[in-house]
Amino acid sequence: MQKITPFLWFDNQLEDAIQFYTAIFRNARITDVKKGPDGRAFTAAFELEGQAFMGLNGGPHFKFSEAVSFFVRCADQAEVDYYWERLLDGGTPQRCGWLKDRFGLAWQIIPDALMRHLSDPDPARAGRAQQAMMGMVKIDVAGLEKAAAG
Repeated sequence: MQKITPFLWFDNQLEDAIQFYTAIFRNARITDVKKGPDGRAFTAAFELEGQAFMGLNGGPHFKFSEAVSFFVRCADQAEVDYYWERLLDGGTPQRCGWLKDRFGLAWQIIPDALMRHLSDPDPARAGRAQQAMMGMVKIDVAGLEKAAAG
């Protein structure tokens, strides 16, 4: 059992959210659902790619913000496209590979190429990659490669 588990507060969409997330991530499962007196999920435990999460239908008192986001590391453009399209369904795109899903949760869909280019030992290459990223919504690996190369 992992020591620290993200705990997500939903208004009343917990069941919809866990169905949405577990349908997107290939290695995902719902591990527990506790029902409230109304017969709807009150709390739930689920896993996405080995990361445990807990969720609560807690009412409208709190909302998600970009102050906390989930970073999805992607091997290539195909994986970026896969997660971007699915997590964005009903959500809002943002800059630099960020999006807010239909529940208001922030995600960063980031290819390994971006991290590689941003940490390039050549500051000019890294700077060009960073400038390219700043102009992107969904990260475009080919665009990063071209910008880094000059």
